[in-house]
Amino acid sequence: MLPQPTTMEGLVRQALSLLDQPGRRCLAMAGAPGSGKSTSAATLQDAVNATAPGAAAILPMDGFHFDDAVLEDRRRRPWKGAPDTFDVGGLISVIMRLRQQDDIVAVPVFDRDLEISRGSARLIPQDTRLIIVEGNYLLLDEAPWSSLAPLFDLTVMIDVPEIVLAERLRARWAHYDMSSDQIMQKLEDNDLPNGRRVRQHSRPADFILQQ
Repeated sequence: MLPQPTTMEGLVRQALSLLDQPGRRCLAMAGAPGSGKSTSAATLQDAVNATAPGAAAILPMDGFHFDDAVLEDRRRRPWKGAPDTFDVGGLISVIMRLRQQDDIVAVPVFDRDLEISRGSARLIPQDTRLIIVEGNYLLLDEAPWSSLAPLFDLTVMIDVPEIVLAERLRARWAHYDMSSDQIMQKLEDNDLPNGRRVRQHSRPADFILQQ
């Protein structure tokens, strides 16, 4: 089945419909670097919680970055953010634990200012009914990421043209005082290739959200 185009309003309706089902549900929101996943996930969370207070919480994939020391040991530090620089097994374990809904779950959050993941930085209460998982590679049709497929009840891909992604990413890295040459290298060697991988090698989502 081809993905259905949707708006944020339509996505909110779909998310609320998940609350009509028993148990805890997981919605995956994927997209290339710079596509606006975090902002869109926060908007969706706020809209759902405005109708059903406390029903939704966000689990960011970025919290499962390998530490820089691990990446240095693997000689992958310059490619931080690529699919192989994440603890996919850890992400799967946390989602499975969340789906059981039998306890409060502490989850990691990535601190972009420090460029590290902070463990147990956010608590997801037991009565939260909808988990919005956001990240680049949630729909990537490659092992080990493909193991995530059965854990999601609804999937969304954010669609943004590469030229817009590049503009957003330049602005992001300029905010962190990177030089023009450093920004260009990061875009051409890492961010944009990762974005192409997301667009070309992800399995079809249920819905496409254009930004």
